[in-house]
Amino acid sequence: MKPLLSFLPLGLFLSFAVPALQAADKPNVVILFADDSGYADFGFQESVREDFKHLTPHIDSIADAGARFTNAYVTGAVCSPSRAGMMTGRYQERFGHETNLPPGTQDGLPLSETFGVKRLQKIGYKTGLIGKWHLGYPDAFHPNERGYDDFYGLLQGSRPYYPMEKATKDRVIQDNGVNTSESGYVTDRLGDAACEFIKENKDEPFYLFLSFTAPHGPLQPRMSSYDAQRIKHIAHEPRRNYAGLIVAMDDNVGKVLSTLENTGLNDNTIVIFTNDNGGPGGKDSTSNYPLRGYKGGLYEGGVRVPWAMAWPGNIEPGTVIDTPVITMDILPTVFEAAREPVDPSWQLDGDSLLPLFGASRNSFPKRTLYWRRSGIEGPISLRDGDWKLLDRNTPDGKPELYNLASDLGESNNVASKNPKIFKRLKAKLDAWEAQLTTPLWGPGSENYREPKKKN
Repeated sequence: MKPLLSFLPLGLFLSFAVPALQAADKPNVVILFADDSGYADFGFQESVREDFKHLTPHIDSIADAGARFTNAYVTGAVCSPSRAGMMTGRYQERFGHETNLPPGTQDGLPLSETFGVKRLQKIGYKTGLIGKWHLGYPDAFHPNERGYDDFYGLLQGSRPYYPMEKATKDRVIQDNGVNTSESGYVTDRLGDAACEFIKENKDEPFYLFLSFTAPHGPLQPRMSSYDAQRIKHIAHEPRRNYAGLIVAMDDNVGKVLSTLENTGLNDNTIVIFTNDNGGPGGKDSTSNYPLRGYKGGLYEGGVRVPWAMAWPGNIEPGTVIDTPVITMDILPTVFEAAREPVDPSWQLDGDSLLPLFGASRNSFPKRTLYWRRSGIEGPISLRDGDWKLLDRNTPDGKPELYNLASDLGESNNVASKNPKIFKRLKAKLDAWEAQLTTPLWGPGSENYREPKKKN
């Protein structure tokens, strides 16, 4: 399958001026969400590792057709909190969704919180979630109850890519609450379901969240000679198998882009590709180069992610955005693109991205981004301009301050050399934390007990 460099009409590559929104109708929205991929493992990334440079042509075509973001973040360093912040447009620490939801727990993202898709339904959007949920298991927390008209996927955070002999109720692929038979390769099944959703809803505005389980473990690539040929240059087996998960995901992104093209929806569809957190460490499969840290931590390698976004007529092809952005920004972006107001009572923490493209008359605000994990005793951090402050649970127990403009790898702690900056940022961090609540489960929650260590 060739990369969809025709994703935008040719004329848009040649001449471009975008003073304001160009779409005549509410745009469709397709979010392509990877799971646990490495920062340097996509061809459109400036820091892409050589062994992955040509493995993601379809994903790369989104950046070619629109913009890539060099300072893009998620709200959480692990899967479930990251999704909670993105789907509500709010810091998940405000409502206690701070660590991963344990399998089988009789809880989920609090019912007091409203999903963005619930708000989109009210302005005429058809909403669909294909793939991983990981935000609640009981019926009241089911995707169909939280604002998704259609759900095809699994409730839990991961599962094997091949059919299971006995799929548990939260790992089986279900179709709007009905369990499906175990068959095929999961990434292909999700891609096919996404294409069907687009075709079925092509005549009305839709919001589609394609939440891949790839490339989250287990490292089970497709058993095809074509895939094997594409990844054979990678000698290290874990990284080669991980590459197999990536190429399967890229192929299915290609199917989705082809479906948009074939249904004539290119010109009025916002497409975003990003990832839920940094690549995990310890397996020598993912690469977060040149960032420090991995999934689960608050260094850049845990929360900074690849991000590409295209919207013909509103984002100039080849745009590079250096302004820090975060996945909470997606919801207000969609509302502004649809020319619908954001009610202040929603108390969103994100901001519309459209001013960054000149596709809005508003200006993009200067702001501080925050992260916390595991409550008042867990790590906490912020980014303010080029400054990054981390506190609690650092390797030597001391606060850390970095200038990311000159030290992207967070190797030179300059807290002691910049006492005024440190004091100002620490005050902001403390003020933000004062707004938060206690985690509902996991470390930092009221009833949490540390698991016993194995002898």
